[in-house]
This record gives sequence, structure tokens and C-alpha cells, in this order.
Amino acid sequence: MARVDQLASERSKAQFDVDEMKIVWAGSRHAFQISDRISRLVASDPAFRKDNRAMLGRKELFKNTLRKAAHAWKRIIELRLTDEEASRLRFYVDEPAFTDLHWGMFIPAIKGQGTDEQQQKWLPLAYKMQIIGCYAQTELGHGSNIQGLETTATFDPQTDEFIIHSPTLTSSKWWPGGLGKVSTHAVVYARLITDGKDYGVNGFIVQLRSLDDHSPLPGITVGDIGMKFGNGAYNTMDNGVLQFDHVRIPRDQMLMRVSQVTREGKFVQSNVPRQLVYGTMVYVRQTIVSDASCALSRAVCIATRYSAVRRQFGSNNDGVETQVIDYKTQQNRLFPLLASAYAFRFVGEWLKWLYTDVTQRLQANDFSTLPEAHACTAGLKSLTTSATADAIEECRKLCGGHGYLCSSGLPELFAVYVPACTYEGDNVVLLLQVARFLMKTVSQLGSGKKPVGTTAYMGRVEHLMQSRCDAQRAEDWLKPSVILEAFEARSARMSVACAQNLAKFANQEEGFAELSANLTEASVAHCQLIVVSKFIEKLQQDIPGKGVKEQLEILCNIYALSLLHKHQGDFLSTGSITSKQASLANDQLRSLYSQVRPNAVALVDAFNYTDHYLGSVLGRYDGNVYPKLYEEAWKDPLNDSVVPDGYHEYIRPLLKQQLRNARL
Repeated sequence: MARVDQLASERSKAQFDVDEMKIVWAGSRHAFQISDRISRLVASDPAFRKDNRAMLGRKELFKNTLRKAAHAWKRIIELRLTDEEASRLRFYVDEPAFTDLHWGMFIPAIKGQGTDEQQQKWLPLAYKMQIIGCYAQTELGHGSNIQGLETTATFDPQTDEFIIHSPTLTSSKWWPGGLGKVSTHAVVYARLITDGKDYGVNGFIVQLRSLDDHSPLPGITVGDIGMKFGNGAYNTMDNGVLQFDHVRIPRDQMLMRVSQVTREGKFVQSNVPRQLVYGTMVYVRQTIVSDASCALSRAVCIATRYSAVRRQFGSNNDGVETQVIDYKTQQNRLFPLLASAYAFRFVGEWLKWLYTDVTQRLQANDFSTLPEAHACTAGLKSLTTSATADAIEECRKLCGGHGYLCSSGLPELFAVYVPACTYEGDNVVLLLQVARFLMKTVSQLGSGKKPVGTTAYMGRVEHLMQSRCDAQRAEDWLKPSVILEAFEARSARMSVACAQNLAKFANQEEGFAELSANLTEASVAHCQLIVVSKFIEKLQQDIPGKGVKEQLEILCNIYALSLLHKHQGDFLSTGSITSKQASLANDQLRSLYSQVRPNAVALVDAFNYTDHYLGSVLGRYDGNVYPKLYEEAWKDPLNDSVVPDGYHEYIRPLLKQQLRNARL
């Protein structure tokens, strides 16, 4: 059967150069070429098929993931892929696996916290996958509160070893991915005790399993923590539980870049500043923000294509029903999510730059920008992951009933994505950290200490407390200066109001606890301002390609004005805008939706996702949805037999007894 492009007419309406937009989305021509080549390589390899994942039992699912990880490694070696290409390959295989933690946490932890000697010893083994590592921090009783971890590492000067021990049930390591069944080694976080004194939490490299037969080493109890939310989804990952019973490791397996224990058992800080450890955290959170734009864009791609294919109600004279994407209610829910995907993409790009900048400064012993970078990455991790989790679910609803089918790809995408709201910092806890930083910034305003980076606007706080928004017509809301001023005023006023309320408490901590809900709202306002301002900055760059910049300007305005509409209460109650201006902004937003409409399908094509990666019958490139949904249905194991298993046992007796005893 010839491949019919049901979306061809949509694609012909585009008012911009889609190929150029693909390069903007990818970040550079180089990045685009690698992504394009590797995603096709994965999609064309039958070993990476994933269309039956939602129907597999846990054991099969897990073994299947091991098979794919091994096959991916084989391809990486055979094709001599660079690190960048290998990392794209793992990304497009699109299955949570032990390799994520090995490359994403274990190796960076040793790089960030190991001495040069330790790196020379452990990294070559890890890079060749001769050992497989995970990151064992979270415990049954503690996640966000790292200071509360209970696992101990007690130094024994007699033997020059640390004794790693789990003193309580709640000190069991719980959740680390790759731990349950695969990892041979872990970076374990434990309370360092020497000379009877507790020096707080440090990292240790601990071997967990024999490299000969994979059995757990003496004193180690390890297993999987069980099924998680969703079909397939994160159940491909062996999240684990781990207990130590006085396990001894050599002293030199403590990660010693920042602090050491000497042969005599003395705890000493090295001359490497502790702040360097935060560099790793900034790096990890920056990758999470980039991942948010990937997951969100995937959901939006599925919902946009399907909204253009699906027709419902409103048939005109020719009897053809209306495309769902033409309804304003659908546009009002979908287009802000499309705009958010682009917004998160660009703020993710900027964070990459920020990480490089902070790292260079740290190496030159300049710590001035670190607190701000730390607060900024914490806040953006929280904002983007929460928004993305909600958006994937919204996209599922935008696809109506069919969105609930596993074959739509959306239930699994949601189930795989939502843990991001918790890992690497619970999203509410992170917003409270941002709030502490904002309160500190406000309190120092009088001291002549100028706020830097993303808080620089606070330096104009007197102006922002007085300023009046000067939008008089709907189109004034298209001016970046008007949008920025409104977002800055709202954020500054919310932060200052929190600071004033805090000042009324004799005990600051008590005040912070009491006002925590208001404080998180101030943090969200600040983080939304960052995303809006980085989108605007992106548009000040030279962006080639016919109509590309115009489309991005429209999306930037949709992102900002849809937030303004959603958080109207904040903008009005702080007096940052008037109710008349709010209504003008909404009028402008409606007309922006009409401008996006002819370009919507082309804007999601620019993500350049293969059908394999999208994994969705509803989001197929060719829009050939209904025949494929029908085809998928027959693949379900329940359809293996016409008369179901259990008919003779349960259905037949039921039907027969009704005939015998009709009086029931």
C-alpha cells in the first residue's frame, strides 16, 4: 500500500522554512546532523523495536532492556561512535535502563568528587563498561534531606579501612536505578565517622557484586523494589534496595577530592573548594531541563498531529466535519504547550552556557556567581519538570479517548516522565531553596551589593515597585519591553511582599515555614520571568531561514501571554497590570493562536522525531491513524484466541445457569 500523507495539506500551509527551524531546535547544524543520523540508525534497527513494551511482563520487559543495552553497546563499539553520538544513541533507544545511571550519575560523581588518582583508576573501567555503576544516595527514610541519611562509614585505623553499615531499616538505600539487579559498583553516600566524631555525608566507591558470577559480596543484601506506575514505562529499570552489614572497603575508596581521611584517621579538607561539588549538581539539573523540552515536545507533536487528523462535529455543507485543531478551545490548551516546548529548549541551551561559565569561574576560584546559578538551576528544574508532567497529561486529554490507549504513546511517556518531579530535588523543596535565595537578595538590596545574573532586575526594585504598565492597545503586548516589565514587576513585588511579611516574625525560620506557600509562588514568578527573558534574548540573535524568526516571535509571545493569563491573579493583585490590560493581553493571545494555526504541524515536524522515537499511532508522520489503531488492536495477546481463556470455566456456566433458572 502506498504511503499516503494525510497531513500533506497541513504541511503545505507552513509560512516558514522547516529545515532551518530543525537546526534552531537542534541547537546547531552539527547537532542536527548527529541527531538525525543516529535517530534513523536506531529506528531502522529491528533490535530496537519497542512496540510491544506495554504488553510485556516485568521479567520479560527487564530482560528485553538488558538485550537492547547490550546491543547498543555493541553498535557503539562497532561503529566507533564518539561520546556525543553514543549519548544520542542511548537517548533514541528510549528505554530507561541501568546505563542512564552509569553514564549520567556514577561517572560524573567520580569525575566531580574523585582525586586525579581515583579518576585514573576507576574511570577507564567505567568507560569500557568493565564495571557498571550506580548512585546510591536516597534511603528508605530520607530523600531530599541528605543531611538526614543514616548509612555510616566508620574508619578503622587498625586495618586502614572504612566499615560501611546500615544501622536501621530506614537506612536501607532505596530507589537507585541500576542497583536492583545490574550494578557491580556504587557511589554510596554515608556519614563519615572517625575518632568517634561524625563528619557528615561523604561519597564512597563500594563494590556490590562479584565480577566473576555477579553474586552479592559478603555483607551485602540487594534486590529490586518492585513494580512502579504505568505499563512498561520505568519498569524497565531495576530500582533497588541495598543494605550493608559491616562491609569493609579500603580507605582510598572514599571520594577524596574535597575532603580526606589520613592513615591516622584525621579528617582534613583539601585545598579544592567545596563549591566545586555544586558544579556537578548544576550540570545534572541542566540536563534535566533539556530533557523536559524533549518529553514535552514529544507529547505536543503527538497531540498536534492527531488534532489535525481528527474531525469532530460542525460539518458544513459538504458534510466534512471540523478538524479538532480548528476549535479555539483546543488551540487555547495546545498552543501554549507548543510554545513552552520551544521556551524550555532555549532556556536549556542557555543553562548549558551557564554551566560552562560557572565551571570556568570556579576553576579560577571565583565563586561570585555560584549561589545565583545554583538557585537558578534548582528553580528551572522544578518549573520545567512540573510544567512538562502536567503538559503530557493535558496532551493525553487533547487526544480524547484514543489518548488513553497505550498505542497512543502518551500513557507510557507520562509514566516514564513524572518521576522527574521528585528525583534530583523534590520540586517544592527546590522552590523553597529558590525562595531563600530571593529573600537573601531582597535583604541585601540596601547594602550596595548588586544582584547578578537572573536576579539583576532586583537592582531596579524601586522603579519596579512604582512602575505602571503602559499597554494601551492589544498589540502593545507584542513588545518585549512591555512583557518583560510586567513579569519583572510581578516577580519583584511578590518577593518584596514576602520579605515584608517575613520581617513581622521574631523568628525567621518560623516565618519561613508559615509563609512557605506564598514563598513558592514568588519563586515560580521569578523562574517564569527567567524563561520569558531567555526566550526574548534568543530572538535578539541572528536567526536565518525564511519566516523562522517570525514563528519564534509568535511562540515567545504565546508563552508569555498565556502565563500572564493563567497567573492573572498575581499580576492584578500586585498591581503590575490593570484588569483592562489583562483583557487586552487575552485578545492579543487569541489572535496569536490564529497565526500559529497554519504552521502548527510544521512546527512539530521541526522536532525531527522519527515514528520509532515517538512510539505513537496517533502521532505518526503520515497521519494514517485509524488503519493503524485497528491493526494494533489485533496484536493484543487477548486476541490470540477467538474464544477467551476461561470461557468454559466461568462464562459458559454463567450463561447456562441463567437459562436453567430464569427466575433469578
